[in-house]
Amino acid sequence: MSPVLRAQFDADDRPPARLSQAERRARSRTALLESAARGLSRYGYANLRLEQVARDAGYTRGALYHQFKDKQDLTLAVARTWWRETWRQDVLPLVEAESEPAAALLALARGHAVFCRREVARVPIALRLEFTGQDHPVGREVERNYGLLLKHCRKLIKAGHAAETIPAGAPDRMLALAVVGALEGTVISVAGRAPYDEQLAERAVAGVLGIEPRTEENDR
Repeated sequence: MSPVLRAQFDADDRPPARLSQAERRARSRTALLESAARGLSRYGYANLRLEQVARDAGYTRGALYHQFKDKQDLTLAVARTWWRETWRQDVLPLVEAESEPAAALLALARGHAVFCRREVARVPIALRLEFTGQDHPVGREVERNYGLLLKHCRKLIKAGHAAETIPAGAPDRMLALAVVGALEGTVISVAGRAPYDEQLAERAVAGVLGIEPRTEENDR
């Protein structure tokens, strides 16, 4: 056997490298956050059980408490890290791929609807309904996520008004509130019902903006 083949066989026989403590901690944290997000989307905050979160993630309750102080700390981590970063990764590239503001808003609508097909993506919707009217750290964090969506919409609306691709009318912030309301309401009502969730989300936003959906001909 040639030296090259011998080296390849020797490499294949070696046991996989052990994960470092930091890598193991990151892996367990991700699994716990995913499990918590599923639980929050199904049962809400009040009915979330940490024992079940840990069990579904494949860890003990002690492992969970090693990383998170309590249920509130875990839920805040889901809202801050898991949902926000995942939304940015999944939706924002679709928005940034469009050069025209109105088209970018429609891309945001469709991308948000597709994103919300995932059970864990519906966490903010569930928590926002649960904490409406309450002054609670989780509720405030969820509102910050809502504010992120509102900020993106308002920025694009302002640019669309300047470019005259979005009809003049209501002030930017008021129109952004209406866009987000229409988008969230549609996504809640038809969550996960592909492909109609995506189509209807775009139409809802287009209707509020007073523009035509871009993909109407592809939906027939």
